[in-house]
Amino acid sequence: MISFGMSEEQELVRDAMREFAADAIRPIARECDEAGAIPDDFLETAWTLGLTSTQIPEAFGGAGEERAMVTNAILLEELAHGDASLAIAAMAPSLFANAILDQGTDEQKQTYLPLFCGGSFATGSLAASEPGPLADASRPRTRAETKGDSFVLSGRKTMVVFGDRASHFLVTAALGDDLAAFIVPRDASGLRISDPEKKMGLRGLVTTALELERVEVGRDALLGGPEGADVLQILNVSRTALAAVMLGLSRAVLEYCVPYAKDRVAFDEPIAKKQSIAFRLAEMHIEQHATRMLVWRAASLLEHGEDATKAVWQARSYAAEKSMWIADNGVQVLGGHGFIREHPVEMWFRDARTLGVLEGMVAI
Repeated sequence: MISFGMSEEQELVRDAMREFAADAIRPIARECDEAGAIPDDFLETAWTLGLTSTQIPEAFGGAGEERAMVTNAILLEELAHGDASLAIAAMAPSLFANAILDQGTDEQKQTYLPLFCGGSFATGSLAASEPGPLADASRPRTRAETKGDSFVLSGRKTMVVFGDRASHFLVTAALGDDLAAFIVPRDASGLRISDPEKKMGLRGLVTTALELERVEVGRDALLGGPEGADVLQILNVSRTALAAVMLGLSRAVLEYCVPYAKDRVAFDEPIAKKQSIAFRLAEMHIEQHATRMLVWRAASLLEHGEDATKAVWQARSYAAEKSMWIADNGVQVLGGHGFIREHPVEMWFRDARTLGVLEGMVAI
């Protein structure tokens, strides 16, 4: 049976994350955008929520709770309703940890999962995006060659979340005709990490580029062991999470514009009573709900181990298009005020444009 409502547990998660977003995220969002950085004390506070460690088995130091991707999508929407950059930052450790949890060998789980169960913020990252207009995360230009008992990686990656502090990177690369992922420590010889990238949006979130110049790693660095891993599944999880972030941003725009339109008076009446504005807000509302259904469907298929690639692309593509459309219309509803930094809509517009072209930023 299909349910379009939330369980009691999901409602509790939603309410807790909504409160956290209102109290700890929204108040510092503009400050982070202006400074181009996220305060360490926020990361430590977010870490105490156990967003990553709760799903790691007790044998590795976590809480051992069941992985629930639909619930995680709801959680991520609420965090992104506060701010997209801070939401991604709070969930960023899951990028690396969840990939190890889902597809790592027993040895890889024993080695890396305990890193994410300590008392302080710790993160790895996924390096999937590459520079260039024709870049495709599922067909990376980064190459891996076999060399005796090692692999040698060569290529470039970009938009790597927390590249400035991640202890390990999960680097996607072509291994012959196969798509593979390799665990690379930040101190690996031949790995160069750039200064923080300057972006149009998500300015508070630090991302870097990686250059791999014949980086040599052992055979045990191949995610999943000799059989390899389903890297497309890792990308699908990340794409669904990114769609959830865009959904949260879209809702933030709409919920800001509706009261503004009711309060803003033009020609002796609130602009919300103007047909063009009212219809615009109604359509924004419709598209937001349509996006949520696509995100939940993709997350549900992933959660139940079914083939989700088509559903994920539908959710990801629709969320990218409609979040940008909603943000653009939000700017137009505010008129000239939409361009003023006093209002957050211009920041959300920049974030929506940036989110639409990214890969491998967050996971559920």
